[in-house]
Amino acid sequence: MQAIGLQFVDWVIILFYFAFIIGMGFYLKKYTKSEEDFFLAGRRNSAWVAGLAFLSANLGALELLGMTGNTYKYGMYVAHFYWIGAIPAMLFLGIFMMPFYYSSRIKSVPGYLKLRFDEKTRVLNGFTFAIMTLLVSGINLYAMALVLHTFVGWNWDVSIWASAVTVAAYVTLSGLMSAIFTEIIQFFLIWFGLFLVSVLGIVEIGSLGEIMRRVPEAFSKLWSTSGDPTQNGMMITWGGIVMGLGFVLSFGYWTTDFLVVQRAFSAKNLRSARFTPIIASFFKMAVPFIVIVAGLIALVLAQDPKSGFALMSDGGKLNYDSALPMLIARYFPRGLVGLGITALLAGFMAGQAGNISAFNTVWTYDIYQSVINKKASPKHLLWMGRMATIVGIVLSVATAYWAKSMPTIMDYMQAIFSWVNAPLFATMLLGMFVKWITPAGAFWGLIAGMGSSITMYLAVKFAWIPMSAVTLSKVASDMAANFWRAWWAWLICFVVTIGVSLFTRKKPEAELVGLVKGLTAEKVGEAVPWYKTPVFYAALSLIIFVLLNIYFW
Repeated sequence: MQAIGLQFVDWVIILFYFAFIIGMGFYLKKYTKSEEDFFLAGRRNSAWVAGLAFLSANLGALELLGMTGNTYKYGMYVAHFYWIGAIPAMLFLGIFMMPFYYSSRIKSVPGYLKLRFDEKTRVLNGFTFAIMTLLVSGINLYAMALVLHTFVGWNWDVSIWASAVTVAAYVTLSGLMSAIFTEIIQFFLIWFGLFLVSVLGIVEIGSLGEIMRRVPEAFSKLWSTSGDPTQNGMMITWGGIVMGLGFVLSFGYWTTDFLVVQRAFSAKNLRSARFTPIIASFFKMAVPFIVIVAGLIALVLAQDPKSGFALMSDGGKLNYDSALPMLIARYFPRGLVGLGITALLAGFMAGQAGNISAFNTVWTYDIYQSVINKKASPKHLLWMGRMATIVGIVLSVATAYWAKSMPTIMDYMQAIFSWVNAPLFATMLLGMFVKWITPAGAFWGLIAGMGSSITMYLAVKFAWIPMSAVTLSKVASDMAANFWRAWWAWLICFVVTIGVSLFTRKKPEAELVGLVKGLTAEKVGEAVPWYKTPVFYAALSLIIFVLLNIYFW
């Protein structure tokens, strides 16, 4: 493939960023003296630092390349991932679940499962989360490699390994501290480096209204076409959106995925921890004005033969994820191309750093210390965390090639979440709010939920059953199948957990204090005026969320 081409000033900007990030890794290493420093950034971050890192850990390859490419494929319905697929769950985490997480002083989500249920449930979730994280890490490496492949012309192997080595260098040095630092930088780089793509696209086409007029009607609505799956780009009904994405996948990700929850754990006190996802929710609602608009611009240009715009193709297959890099190449002049690429690479590196820092924590505490070496010293655990980082990066290289083979990385990501996060949310919900749920119920419920989700995925993929058996609709897309599969996995886990709990031994209530609502003293942090409370800002975020859905109905 012929590279799009970079000028000298573009190279200077990109190389300066890489040197700066690795240099900060060495600088922060001197502040990483204990295992808590490495795995939880010392628990001394403010709500704003933790909040921006919370969002940025999510704002990696999936959000940038994946969502832009998915908008090209599905249209405005992709905005559901940012609004109904994020905001209610983020607010629920801050208001209801964070007091349980933070006050118990756990180091990971599987750590909560051990306290609430037992060791085998913790290890089961630890293993499945570690596998899921490595699969998602591969997506970030693939996305970084796609940018290097597109703009520099390196082959895929060189691009993937160059990306892997860079991430390994700075995360190994200072762990979560490095990850959070790069996530903060990445947050601002994305807005300064990529928002211009949407602005220039709107200028070229004429207006946002003109963009909406020139895309198919099925691609320009948010809710009004959800009654009939044939009338929208995602080929799904409102039921799949609300139950599959809005409830199961959304809550399963934002409230149980340790990748993002870990950022809230790094906050300096409970009030800051509760504010972390709430602050992030305001920025999350604004991200579609970068990626959704960019995806619609790419679609309009690709439909116009006079524009000269086209996506990349690999082996005759259209690469939807190339939409954003191709727009950067189209709109950015010399020098700004370097800024745009740096913004992309920053997003991918921060996302990758988030995944690896979550992986090394879960591996070290919930698998290694729990199963392999129960008497490991804090110094040894710190060493193991650094080794897990390197091993995790190497394994991520293998999963990067798998991600490359998928139609879009967003389809791939949602499939992964439906396997692991969807049933886990049922377990966490019952565990936190129903005191009589038993360890055996939680374990077998998780097994049933994850097993059913993977079985449904394979059954549809290899045509053992029709997709309509999962989606309850004759017309459906891969994404619709992901949403419905998540709902069924959650429901199966929920029912099996309750059923088994009715016939197995319960834990004494004394062991559940601090872990279950109703047995836990309410902790809301220090007393502050009502207009400074997390609840007030959560209500404000919810109002904006409702207004956005009505406006784009």
